[in-house]
Amino acid sequence: MGLLLSGIVLMAVTLRAPITGVGPLLDTIRHDTGMSGAVAGVLTTLPVLAFAAASPVAPALARWIGIERSLFLALLGLLAGVLLRWIPDLPALFGGTVLLGAGIALANVLLPSLVKRDFPYRVGAITSLYAATMNVGAATSSGIAVPVAGIAPGGWRTAVGCWGLLVVIALLVWSPQLRRHTVATEPRAPMPWRSPLAWSVTLFMGLQSFAFYVVVSWLPTILHSHGTSTTAAGWELFAFQVIALASVLGMPALIRRLPDQRWLAAGWSLVSVVSFAGLLVAPGIAIVWVLLGGLASGASLVLALSFFGLRAGGAAQAAALSGMAQSVGYLIAACGPVLCGSLHDATGGWRLPLLILVLLGVGQLLLGYRAGRAGTLEPADSGSS
Repeated sequence: MGLLLSGIVLMAVTLRAPITGVGPLLDTIRHDTGMSGAVAGVLTTLPVLAFAAASPVAPALARWIGIERSLFLALLGLLAGVLLRWIPDLPALFGGTVLLGAGIALANVLLPSLVKRDFPYRVGAITSLYAATMNVGAATSSGIAVPVAGIAPGGWRTAVGCWGLLVVIALLVWSPQLRRHTVATEPRAPMPWRSPLAWSVTLFMGLQSFAFYVVVSWLPTILHSHGTSTTAAGWELFAFQVIALASVLGMPALIRRLPDQRWLAAGWSLVSVVSFAGLLVAPGIAIVWVLLGGLASGASLVLALSFFGLRAGGAAQAAALSGMAQSVGYLIAACGPVLCGSLHDATGGWRLPLLILVLLGVGQLLLGYRAGRAGTLEPADSGSS
């Protein structure tokens, strides 16, 4: 189990770092390539669109070649995408971003199923472990992106491409799991399109991801518009993700001690609303709102990932719920960077995008309260539409 956990941790650290390093460099990339704000928003949205497109494929792939081999394939796709983005060519940048997004999508869907199968009584703790690791990778990538781009040969391309080395290490550590080659023994569980509970989980996942990807794409630019230097803005995004670790690490104990997760989901969603409202009305103390937003983001991520296992009756149903929630949820999230970039171009400011984040945060609060109720999906909920 130790080697399996090590593989999960190393895999998790690669699942956000190649994406979050782009936000602090977005102005540099735009200047170097001549992108508009809307096109830059498309670049940051491509991984999320790939999540939405590839997520429904993951359960079927796992049933065909096994979870372990599927996750190995996910890492190979991630590595290929990272290396492709290193090529000094705009189509390679966009193509590599799509490819790494597809690899991340497979791992995003299958890791909760793997945890439900191999750690059925420690879902919250193991989910928190890999969520914390994801945040560490994401925070490190955000913090070092600008300094690395400033000193490394290749500039920003090296800064976003250097994470390929970590993916290689994850592949090596995960490779012993290929001997297991386990396929699902449970009957196939269709995606639960008819379940109101599944839709609450899905939309909660989508709205918290919408907010997260807007933050990692545009927060440095928002802060820079209020006079923060590019480097300092990158470090504030780093702080956003580092402080998220506090709530990520604390969530398992709260999940275990409370009878359900209703007030956790609603409460942390309210904190997110306050953080975006603060950036809107009092940007002079942005660091306060950034730290509050980081705490809310970490807690919401753990809850969203935990709901896949907590609301499912078994590993197959967890994979089906995860596939549904991540395909639809990431399709919602994909709208975030493009929408906010386009609104900024149209209005010349960030007030309207921030107001939208406040309003969607209220919706996340209501959905989280519903998704957090104790219970699991009924078998009848998993019928196809």
